[in-house]
Amino acid sequence: MTAKRAKQPAGDLSGKAYVLEDQIGFLIRRAHQRASAIFEQVMDGMDVTPVQYAALAKLHDLGPTSQNQLGRMVGIDPATMFGVAGRLSKRGLVSPSVDPNDARLVLLTLTESGHATVEAMKSLGPEVTRRTLDPLSAGEAAQLLDLLGRIG
Repeated sequence: MTAKRAKQPAGDLSGKAYVLEDQIGFLIRRAHQRASAIFEQVMDGMDVTPVQYAALAKLHDLGPTSQNQLGRMVGIDPATMFGVAGRLSKRGLVSPSVDPNDARLVLLTLTESGHATVEAMKSLGPEVTRRTLDPLSAGEAAQLLDLLGRIG
């Protein structure tokens, strides 16, 4: 049996010994794993990844949008966005077309199936957030969301 170590306060950058479990990247990755697992449980049967969902949800908010702009808005690099758009198009959730004002741009538009899918998923979205933040009080959850928004 190993001895338990005293946990360093979160955010303590005073130069104490490096402990992986106290590092921001490690903690964010673990929180992301939790959120992703809960997303998969709640969205069971939707067959849409969290990244695809982000693209669909933002497209739903904006209406037809260039693939490049959509990627920037949801934090997806161009190569990944190209693949995401291709997979969503192949599934019939989005329809790509050439922007009539700039032939260099690909416009993405939700299809009827895409609208139905994203609306169903958006109705479940608050449950993902609720379950993910469940270990926290309402005040802690609000603070965490605020802080993450400031560093993201």
